Amino acid sequence: MCDTLVTLPHVTHRGHLIFAKNSDREPDEAQALLSVPHRRHFEATVKCTFIEIPQVEETYACILSKPFQMWGAEMGANEHGVVIGNEAVFTKVKIEKKNTGLTGMDLLRLALERSKTAAEALTCITALLEKYGQDACGGYQNKSFFYHNSFIIADAHEAWVLETAGRAWAAEKVKDIRSISNKLSIDHADLLSHDAMAYAKQKGWWKESEQFSFQKAFSDWFYTKMGRAAARQTCTTSLSQERKGAITPAQAMLILQTHNLDEHSFKPSKANTGSVCMHATSILNPSSTTGSMVAEIRNDSPSTIWLTGTSHPCLSLYIPFYFNTSVLHEFVQPSARPDHSLWWKAEQLHRWINKDYQKRKRLIETERNTLQQQFTEQELNLLTCNPTQAELEKFSANCLSATYQAIEKWSRFIR
Repeated sequence: MCDTLVTLPHVTHRGHLIFAKNSDREPDEAQALLSVPHRRHFEATVKCTFIEIPQVEETYACILSKPFQMWGAEMGANEHGVVIGNEAVFTKVKIEKKNTGLTGMDLLRLALERSKTAAEALTCITALLEKYGQDACGGYQNKSFFYHNSFIIADAHEAWVLETAGRAWAAEKVKDIRSISNKLSIDHADLLSHDAMAYAKQKGWWKESEQFSFQKAFSDWFYTKMGRAAARQTCTTSLSQERKGAITPAQAMLILQTHNLDEHSFKPSKANTGSVCMHATSILNPSSTTGSMVAEIRNDSPSTIWLTGTSHPCLSLYIPFYFNTSVLHEFVQPSARPDHSLWWKAEQLHRWINKDYQKRKRLIETERNTLQQQFTEQELNLLTCNPTQAELEKFSANCLSATYQAIEKWSRFIR
């Protein structure tokens, strides 16, 4: 389960596009932050999660948030200001479960590495989808978790929603504010794969006498309903609409921290799949938010990529990262078990807090909120002064260091 939202420049406070996403995965599936450099390639192929495909001559620098063990990514941005997030969606199209295709995360990373604009990324994903399909397991320990994918694809000027069912797809151009969750949501597409209508008609999912709706034709109602995707999509959309014309990255972060219950009485043990900030509880609610991202994509100055690198945004700090800096180059990547990575250090703290959430959260809440406010205020002040790359790097490194120090300090409560 995941949630992704985008707000176009004309409805944000500073006039820059804002993208936000929570990655909801299995609770023990650590999320890695990865900086991929701009490269020239001489090798013929690239190995994705399950299959190899032809490599291109040149790929672009990316900042990614990804499951530690996978090649692809849940969300990320590239040096040209293209930003993408993906969602699992459940459709009527049968999946063979042979791992002969690309995961949605593969498609996301490939598009970021190969595209200079959102439109190029949209074309890249749809072309790869039609050629290779998406028969690929998206689970971690759950090796039977297969699904199709939807995406929000954006750059500094425009954004698209792309939804898929097998090799069929539909795309909708975003007008101002748009969010997606784990459900098909496009009725009347701006772009449609050439065979989508014919395939739906052949399967008996659509009659020519009716107006064609991609979501109506292809949605699997059972899994879509069980995941409470409609409730989460309504939540992220309504909270964004309330702030229309004045949306900031800080407000996007707050949206991603929202739970399905009143914040003053929320208990992780009572959480369900209706929470935007997700806490796993049972087989009916098996996912936790394992990473979170907010990006402010600017055309005339460096974009800021805010990443937690930790689970549960309700307990995390968003750290600013920039292209052409080395802060992530020596970032400790998490593994399958507790280690010295940022993700696992924070995870041990988060799991302790979740056992008595309201009481223990208060131990860190004031300092955490103050630190996050300092990060966002310092970022705004810095960017008004036309900073050098060295200044951006120092600021990012300082925020990362402060986050490590805070987690280390708060972890003393456990001991």
